[in-house]
Amino acid sequence: MSESKLPNDIDRVVGENIHRQRRKLKLTQEKLGELLGLTFQQVQKYEKGVNRVSAGRLFEIADVLDVPVAFFFEGAEKAAARAAAEFAAAAEDAPLAILSDETLQLIEAFQKIEDVALRRSLLAAVQAAAAAFETRLYPDRGKDV
Repeated sequence: MSESKLPNDIDRVVGENIHRQRRKLKLTQEKLGELLGLTFQQVQKYEKGVNRVSAGRLFEIADVLDVPVAFFFEGAEKAAARAAAEFAAAAEDAPLAILSDETLQLIEAFQKIEDVALRRSLLAAVQAAAAAFETRLYPDRGKDV
């Protein structure tokens, strides 16, 4: 699963708010699932923030739970602020690399290759090319001078 599709802190906030409203209305996960045409396991995954809730599904849930869609995002600002603070702290610990468009294209194409052996082979080829280029540019590197 790509990283962008993985649940994040805001998905967990949405799930917690679904859970809170469902409990307030005294609905079971089974009943909410039935009203939405879902299994209780799917409702459970939404509530725990394990699975992301699509925009269309969130609209349906809001209708069934009789709240505006915005209700589910209450507390999201705090989660986003926490995530931003964690990102800033991590950025201080590691140098921020600016990747060229070409590098990003290479990474994107490389990640689409499912064959592990082929990926390793391509990586070895790129590393060998880089090492050969570096040796040509800096012939004294690695030698005792």
